[in-house]
Amino acid sequence: MARKPDAGARDRILDVASQLFAEHGVHAVGLQQIIDACGCGKNLLYREFGSKDDLVVAFLERCRADWASVLRAAEASADSDPGGLLVALVREVVARAVADGFRGCPLRNAYAEFPDPDHPAHQVIVAHYTDRAELLRTLAAQASARDPKDLASRIELLIDGLNANGAVLGPQGAAPAAVTWAEEAVRGATQGRSDVIAGQVPTP
Repeated sequence: MARKPDAGARDRILDVASQLFAEHGVHAVGLQQIIDACGCGKNLLYREFGSKDDLVVAFLERCRADWASVLRAAEASADSDPGGLLVALVREVVARAVADGFRGCPLRNAYAEFPDPDHPAHQVIVAHYTDRAELLRTLAAQASARDPKDLASRIELLIDGLNANGAVLGPQGAAPAAVTWAEEAVRGATQGRSDVIAGQVPTP
């Protein structure tokens, strides 16, 4: 009798691999370790992922999806206000950066392991940071910042600093001050345009 397809195999393997990659680094984790931890056979793993590189790329794409969830959570609290959304993004990153077990941005952690620009893992990571920077610049422009690129860069550095500082020091580090810094950055970049920041239409 033919074996029934395991519909959840891909997600189960990726769950295990993601946890191991996040805890130990990508290069330190071998496929056999993933197979043993998952309890799946080698053939099943290779059926779902043709190579370790394929599995790593799937892990990194999942990490990009985690950023999308940060964005959705921030949007839910920002009332369609682009300046407020920049601050809300920082607030959401703070919440994650000070959580128990946080080890830093897994995309940034993996970047050091894949310096070759032609490697698909490297390309996924660069695409994430490029897309994130573009989003922040768009929000800064929508908030009528005098220099959207500068404001976006400030928020970007806050987010990256949170991921590094929070992973080491948690709530005892600099993370709690980040939201105030973000508010000051947005206020300073859009000063005199409070009508736009609040999402109101200015009176002609």
